[in-house]
Amino acid sequence: MAQKKPIRLDGLVYSTNQQFFEDVDPPAATETLPKNEQKLRVLLDKKQRAGKVVTLISGFICAPDDLEALGKQLKTKCGTGGSVKEEQILIQGDYQTKIITWLKEWGYSLTK
Repeated sequence: MAQKKPIRLDGLVYSTNQQFFEDVDPPAATETLPKNEQKLRVLLDKKQRAGKVVTLISGFICAPDDLEALGKQLKTKCGTGGSVKEEQILIQGDYQTKIITWLKEWGYSLTK
């Protein structure tokens, strides 16, 4: 009887084989790009937020800790609340022009 070649299923949901994932490398930690190479976008958004305006900052390529630190710094500077979700910083309120100015002062020269 002919031997079957093992099939590798990348979308596997469940496996009882203990050695199935031994050859899979863990995801590499994201390195933070220098400030002058970060291409950031600052947008206003009010979709699914009960009509309230939120300033979104996206486009960061950095470690999660660095993103949290920048989010905290921006929230403190604006004097308002916000959060860091899905690689975006959300600041409550319309602070688009102020945030763009601050980011450029801090060295994020490619901010729009």
